[in-house]
Amino acid sequence: MPFTSASYEPPEVLDRREGPHGEVVLRRHGALLQIIANGCFLMDTSDGRSERRLVDAAAEALGTREAPHLLIGGLGVGFSLAHAAADPRWGRVAVVERERAIVDWHRDGPLAAVSEAALADPRTEIVEADLVAHLRETSATYDALCLDIDNGPDWTVTEGNDGLYTPAGLADCARVLRPGGVLAVWSAQPSPDFEETLRNAGFRQVRTEEIPVARGVPDVVHLAVGPA
Repeated sequence: MPFTSASYEPPEVLDRREGPHGEVVLRRHGALLQIIANGCFLMDTSDGRSERRLVDAAAEALGTREAPHLLIGGLGVGFSLAHAAADPRWGRVAVVERERAIVDWHRDGPLAAVSEAALADPRTEIVEADLVAHLRETSATYDALCLDIDNGPDWTVTEGNDGLYTPAGLADCARVLRPGGVLAVWSAQPSPDFEETLRNAGFRQVRTEEIPVARGVPDVVHLAVGPA
């Protein structure tokens, strides 16, 4: 049967808001929920294995450290938060999210189905802030940083995010990491340039792990250990 427009159901917009960095949209497409920022697809609820692996890879790199504190950069559809909160090894889980709309969608909207248990966990804290500014200004320290606010170091969602992947941004990451802490950065593709920037910034054991996904090229997690 030839394809016709009648066989295609367009996504349903559930909420559309103008945030501090432009438009953010929550859509439903069949069984999936999708987040769109300024017309750029960010993520959906189709899989989540690479977002979960982001957290597990950081935990494995920490080894047997007792009750480590984790910072997740970017709430997204909530896969990383839900996975971290389901793991009793984490002593504290803080999530930095700059878009109030995304926080609302998790607290009392359609994405609560993913994150409800995690948000009710007393170890969980939601910090409504820009991640780049938070890393620069906070006095808190963490054992692991799991950052997923862009499609990767070479494909940022907004221009201001570029600074996170520079020597200055990585210096802020190193400052908030406890000795020997782990930095994990999600990306839709490898970035040899970012690996080199990590090494030049003083990070050790820099490596990139590929995570197969259901469709398309693998996602990756950039991993590095901070100064001892």
